[in-house]
Amino acid sequence: MHNGGVPEEIEREERLRVSAAAACRHLAAWWELNARDLPWRFGRTTPWGVLVSEVMSQQTQMSRVVPYWESWMAVWPDAAALAVASTAEVITAWGRLGYPRRALRLQECARVVAEEYANELPHTYEELVALPGVGDYTASAVLSFAFGERVAVIDTNIRRVLSRVFLGVESRGGAASRAERELAWCVLPEEMPERDASGSSVIWNQAVMELGATVCTAKAPQCGDCPLRGECAFLAAGLPGLGERRTRPRQRFQGTDRQVRGIILNALRQAAAQAARGVAACRLETGAPGAVPRSQIEQLWPDHVQLDACIASLDEDGLLDMLPDGSLRLP
Repeated sequence: MHNGGVPEEIEREERLRVSAAAACRHLAAWWELNARDLPWRFGRTTPWGVLVSEVMSQQTQMSRVVPYWESWMAVWPDAAALAVASTAEVITAWGRLGYPRRALRLQECARVVAEEYANELPHTYEELVALPGVGDYTASAVLSFAFGERVAVIDTNIRRVLSRVFLGVESRGGAASRAERELAWCVLPEEMPERDASGSSVIWNQAVMELGATVCTAKAPQCGDCPLRGECAFLAAGLPGLGERRTRPRQRFQGTDRQVRGIILNALRQAAAQAARGVAACRLETGAPGAVPRSQIEQLWPDHVQLDACIASLDEDGLLDMLPDGSLRLP
């Protein structure tokens, strides 16, 4: 205790808020000129469209997401439409976005929204996180970006920017710590009636995330182009530990189960697409449309032990059907 009995923690929070106020002004001006024109931004889609964009964007580059999102929303513009789609249609439309289990969880979410919420996304954090496939980040993003609520949105990009700018240290990934969550809430702009829109928490969340994705990147930040370079404690300290990550081996993709699962699903998608066009070659003697014979499946990957394990895991996840003759098809 000092300065008349004011706790150090309160003083620290006040310093952070003062610094954040300056950062907010600079970041809002940068956002206005540099925000990417993504189709789900600037009020051009529904709350459901925002949710779909967030689910698709998990662990996926935004540039890859845009065409899939546009095609998806053209076919299934709301939860009710997606709820009645076939599993095969959903998996096929998910394409190469990766982690296809997300597509099925999104459809499960759509069914709940359509049936229990009259096809409208719920407006509370508790209701959102209770939906299938919706976690803390997605619920917070929807509340902020779709409903304009004051809530701290915490993803990898936001954590990196806030840690660098306000703490002067590198964010090393992993699960968000309590300190990182407290920091995000501390610097989040207060919503005040007299404040213009540029100082809103929604603009702040979007702009910090955008800055982390395009300028304050993990390994090669473009500090000379950063609107927060004047406030950045990390830059002032000489970028200590730049690019450091938590100690764990980097997962390779080549030869992994993830690669094999993707190869299998791609073959099934192609077979389903050909069957939909009436290509006879996609039909077995049993007449099952869109099924791939076991003999063709075995040609997809040389390690048949790994292949069978991946087929079993895809079956367990509900991503394929195993027919009695050993052939496979989308559900």
